[in-house]
Amino acid sequence: MQMKIIYAVLILTLMPFSSFSASNHSHKSKYVGQEKREIKSLSESDIDELKNGRGWGLAKAAELNGVPGPIHLLEMKEEIELSPEQIRRIEDVYQRMKRQAIPLGLELIELERKLNNHFANGSITEKLLNELLEKIARAYKKLRYTHLAAHLETPTIVTPQQIALYNKLRGYSSEDPCENIPEGHDPEMWKRHHNCP
Repeated sequence: MQMKIIYAVLILTLMPFSSFSASNHSHKSKYVGQEKREIKSLSESDIDELKNGRGWGLAKAAELNGVPGPIHLLEMKEEIELSPEQIRRIEDVYQRMKRQAIPLGLELIELERKLNNHFANGSITEKLLNELLEKIARAYKKLRYTHLAAHLETPTIVTPQQIALYNKLRGYSSEDPCENIPEGHDPEMWKRHHNCP
């Protein structure tokens, strides 16, 4: 009888813990499915961006602070009325950036592949891990610099009004150019230029 009482007390004592752990904790990883990737740390979309010299979100510090990117300026050349000379100069910036970004992107992919493979085949060591992470950090820094430096050049090519319109078209600025005529501009010409009513 005494054993039955002890057993019942134990069951009653442990029940809240077992129901809590079963109902309130899911151990399922948010990374489920990513284990099938060739390079676990890079999605197919990431690899495509890097291989083709695209932004990969590396220039957000510039883009989201109102400093335009060359490719987006070229995509909006008609809306922001870029002159042929502006287009030529921005294309030069973009092509130079792309020539630098593609090999750096490929280098980053290969370094991530090496890191992945050393973990996959169990050959990783602390020394090797440190060396690979340093190489990855250098490649990432160079790649990010390349993208941000291209943004740094665009304000010397386009006007403040074109930058303001760029940001509005990109959805970053809530200011209406028809309502906010910069000081020193002829209101009629400004409104005509921005297709204001």
